[in-house]
Formats: sequence, C-alpha cells, structure tokens
Amino acid sequence: MKSDDTNFIQRLQRQKEDALEFIVDKYLPLIKGITYKVLAPLNNEGVMEECINDIFLAIWNNSKKFNGEPNDFRNWICSVAKFKAIDYYRRANKQVEISSNKIELNMEKSVEDELLLAENQNELIKLINQLEPVEREIFIMKFFLGLKSEDISVRLGMTKASIDNRIYRGKKKLNKKATNLKLGENGI
Repeated sequence: MKSDDTNFIQRLQRQKEDALEFIVDKYLPLIKGITYKVLAPLNNEGVMEECINDIFLAIWNNSKKFNGEPNDFRNWICSVAKFKAIDYYRRANKQVEISSNKIELNMEKSVEDELLLAENQNELIKLINQLEPVEREIFIMKFFLGLKSEDISVRLGMTKASIDNRIYRGKKKLNKKATNLKLGENGI
C-alpha cells in the first residue's frame, strides 16, 4: 500500500517510510519557507538544511501525538517547523555570543592569569567532589552544564525548591571549605 492524501497520517503514525516520503514531497516547500524566514538572518545554509532535516525527524518521531483531521496536519507541521527553527536560531545566537565573549576574555588575560584560572578550576572541582553525590550532580548540572533549576528538578525528580535549597546549602559548604583551605595556607 502506498501513502496518499487519505491515509498518510495513519501510515506515518505506524512508522511507514513511504508516509514520510509523501510528507517530504508534499510539505517540503512549506517547511523550507518557514525555516528560511526564521533562520535567514543567520545567513548559514548548513544550519538551515540541518534544521529542515531535524523538523522532518521531529514529525516522524512525534507523529503519534498528532490527533486531528488531515486539514489540521498542515497547521501542526507548520508549528513544529516554526518552533524548531526558533530553537536553532536561539542556539546559533547563543553560540556566537559565547564565542565572542571568550574571545574578549582571552584577549584580556595573560598567561599567568590563564594558569591561575586553570588552578582555581581544579581546586573548585576537588571541592565539589567532596559534596554528597546528589549535591555534586546538581552543582555539575547547574554550574558546568548551565541547566536551570527547573530542568534539574525534572531530571532528578525533585522539586525546584529542593534543588534551590541544595544549591544554597552546597554553596555555603563550599564557601566554608574554601575559607578553611585559605586559612590553612596562610597558617603554613
């Protein structure tokens, strides 16, 4: 059986590849238009193509979530395309911002500053390793991976308030341990 206008949704939800081919043939110009409209300011064809591929992958992976008539399907994939393109735009802008900040920071630092920074980071990692496993995991997600407290709470199955409390208590512990280390160094 081949996909057509009457059965492509059901076939897509059953993960039949011909349904995906049908959708690509039918909706590619629409998805390209949405993607190019959102990502045009980036002026990067590679990002646009990657985003389009990711949109079709999202449609394939989430097809079972679609409940509606064939007329509604067009609106649904437009929404998927729009939000994926916006995600790509934000990610690309964030990478450019981070890169420019690193360049600015690196221009201002001397070799001695770089060595001190690396040494301080190693000491911080040693301190974090002294925390309880859950607190350590929270700190790594929060301060090294840059996740928000809400995201951490979802991943660990805890409340946001619990995450924030553990961060607060962990900071106090780390501050106390760091202060003790500095006092120990001065006393030597």
